Amino acid sequence: MNRKKRIVVTGLGSLNALAKNIPDLIKALRDGVCGIGPLDLFDTSNFRTKNGGQIKDFVPRDYIPGQYSLKRMSRADQLSFAATLEALRDAGLYPVSAELKEETGVVIGGGSGGLFEAENFYGDLLKKGSSRSRFSTLSSVYCASSADRIASALGLTGPKTTFMTACSAGGTAIGYARDLIVNDNASVMLAGGVEPMCRITYAAFNALQSVDPDVCRPFDRNRVGLSLGEAAAMMVLEPLDEALARRAKIYAEILGYGISCDSFHMTAPDEQASGAVRSMQAALKDAGLSLDDIDYINAHGTATPVNDVMETKAIKEVFGKRAYKIPVSSTKSMHAHTLGAAGALEGIVSVLALQNGFVPPTINYSNRDPLCDLDYVTEGMRKTNLRTVLSNSFAFGGNNTTVVFGKYSEKGARNG
Repeated sequence: MNRKKRIVVTGLGSLNALAKNIPDLIKALRDGVCGIGPLDLFDTSNFRTKNGGQIKDFVPRDYIPGQYSLKRMSRADQLSFAATLEALRDAGLYPVSAELKEETGVVIGGGSGGLFEAENFYGDLLKKGSSRSRFSTLSSVYCASSADRIASALGLTGPKTTFMTACSAGGTAIGYARDLIVNDNASVMLAGGVEPMCRITYAAFNALQSVDPDVCRPFDRNRVGLSLGEAAAMMVLEPLDEALARRAKIYAEILGYGISCDSFHMTAPDEQASGAVRSMQAALKDAGLSLDDIDYINAHGTATPVNDVMETKAIKEVFGKRAYKIPVSSTKSMHAHTLGAAGALEGIVSVLALQNGFVPPTINYSNRDPLCDLDYVTEGMRKTNLRTVLSNSFAFGGNNTTVVFGKYSEKGARNG
């Protein structure tokens, strides 16, 4: 691997429960806005919970120009394409030139894909019968559809991959996209994640009784569970020298990432935190950083009783006494847990924190848990000059990913 090649983020795009664009997302993060509330995308009357982080009033044509067909695109496809177009415009790469199309790829993390459309199709099937149901609406039911739609709509013929590693998928997509550029498999990568709300996912987490009926409270003593959300989050990645050559805006560098597996339980994390520890250690090693180099940890922070204790334990084991000096926060308290998109959305949050010099808060926190005793930044956002941010994503099946982002500096990645 060409370790001398520095990979930077030059474009961002996102739609989530807090905002439908990056400028509004920055403001919401600073202000500690809560995007969790009653769902209206589908009927929740028969569920034990009613709230979530829904993207309200999403009108696809407000974000996707008329030259692109919306026919047979799922909600996931539409959201991810809208976020991609924002990221490309932000990077100054839209429309994508003919020369660059062959060297541009797409890597997306996801989960539900077009299940929302499949659920609606099944409802129509029961009401109207097979003769009047449109089977073509199922063409985007598979999770890989979003990456396929983006590549085909924009004419991109570079590497294309979809990850389905549950809540770490978006983070893994970013790390893998970086590797593709480092290894000269692509010149530009669109990397991120997408997760739409759907009944099946909502029902599954209700069945696990891991959802807070109100709002999630990460690291709070009285936390009872997560809040489910939806989002699309995309980044434009490219080599530093190419970004400098075209005078692109540089948000941050991707310094490294790590992946591990718990091999413990399908839905519960290893309470000994072995997988989380190895994920963070691998990311630090890949980035060539010491424990003293990390200025902020964007926690997985789901607000489930077991996860928050496990992650706290993992941070302590990795960073030792310094763990108590590193600001930690979980922005899931604001935008909810966006599952397959979480690692990508929180990657964007990490990049925005670096560029704008603040640590976003953990909101909804009021009661200290003696087992969760780190600096969780609970009194509003904290202004500070950040050089490096570590972002954790710990998923079902023990799929762990940690990504490290650095503030760009002409002097070098770690001298910001």
